[in-house]
Amino acid sequence: MREVDPRTRYSRRFLLKAAAISVPAAAVAGGTLSDAWAEGGVLKPASMKTLAKAARDIYPHDFLGDIYYITAVKPWKEKAAADPAVKAMLEDGIAKLDAAAKAAHGVPYVDVGWEADRVTLLKGIESTDFFKKVRGDLVVSLYNQKEIWPKFGYEGASADKGGYIHRGFDDIDWLPKA
Repeated sequence: MREVDPRTRYSRRFLLKAAAISVPAAAVAGGTLSDAWAEGGVLKPASMKTLAKAARDIYPHDFLGDIYYITAVKPWKEKAAADPAVKAMLEDGIAKLDAAAKAAHGVPYVDVGWEADRVTLLKGIESTDFFKKVRGDLVVSLYNQKEIWPKFGYEGASADKGGYIHRGFDDIDWLPKA
C-alpha cells in the first residue's frame, strides 16, 4: 500500500474527474445551452425566453437549474395554441414588460443584467392579469416537478407509505432538549 501525504487534500484522480465534470457545466452556464426549447408553437421564441427569465425572477432559487424553469413555462405553448385569448394576453404582457425594460434600461427584459432591476420591473406589472396568471400557474408547473422535490427536502406523498406518523413525523432533532 502506498503512503499518502496527509497534507495532500486531493488526488490526481479526483482532480481529473472534477475537470471532466466542470468543463461541460461551465459551457452550459456560459450560455451555450441550446435555445431550441423556445422554438415552435404559436409564441415567439423571445417570448418563451422572457417567460423563463421571469419565472426565475418570480420564484428565485439559486440551487435550481434553468431547465426546471424552462419545463415550468413550456405548457404555455400549448395553452396559447389552444386559446387565442391566452396567446394575446401573454404576448401583450411580455411586450409591456419589454417596453418597461427598454424605457428603464435600454434593453429587453431578458437582457437586463441585475435581478433586482428585473424584480422592480415585475413589481410594476404585478397588478396585471398577465402577471397574476403567470405567477399562479408557475406555482403548480414549477413546484410540481418531482425532480426538484428532493432539492427542497420534500419526500413526496406519504399516504402510500403509511402516512407521516410512521415516517419521521415527530423527528425534531433540531429542537434543543430541555
